[in-house]
Amino acid sequence: MSLRELNKRTTVCELCTNEYDLLPYIVVPREDDILACATCISQIEAPEKIDINHWRCLNDSMWSTEPAVQVIAWRMLHRLKNEGWSQDLLDMMYIEEDTLEWAKATGEHLEEDENTIIHKDSNGTRLAHGDSVVLIKDLDVKGANFTAKRGEFMRNISLVHDNAEHIEGRIQGQQVVIVTKWVKKSN
Repeated sequence: MSLRELNKRTTVCELCTNEYDLLPYIVVPREDDILACATCISQIEAPEKIDINHWRCLNDSMWSTEPAVQVIAWRMLHRLKNEGWSQDLLDMMYIEEDTLEWAKATGEHLEEDENTIIHKDSNGTRLAHGDSVVLIKDLDVKGANFTAKRGEFMRNISLVHDNAEHIEGRIQGQQVVIVTKWVKKSN
């Protein structure tokens, strides 16, 4: 959805109601857009930089009628579930079954134990289905007779479900499997 189309729906961040630095944000894997501010987007994409108090805004935005907003609200509340207020909001939140499935699609909500497969890039940043990554070194692609160059993007990656060190995506029109230590998450 374009910025113009989103502005017909709202003129503020659909998460925190900020009026400045607004951008469309794609909610994977369905690729529906919400209008979000740069602050919200940066904290969604970099969990280690979360300002917990910023997300108290979800007390209001979790009641949005837009499913994509509900998905992000649910994901962020789940990410902050160790905070008492966040768990309370999660317990109160109403979300349709198909929207909940969408919210769970990234697998971020799963409890981590020794058997959980977690895909991380070269910097240790967690990767999710639908992310974009950048190659950090030249890689010879076996069977395709080309070299994927450092700096090339892979958009809309898929995670290999049984191997935390492998992701799948397209480079130069070819479907390839790449080792996670040779990529970094793109913002």
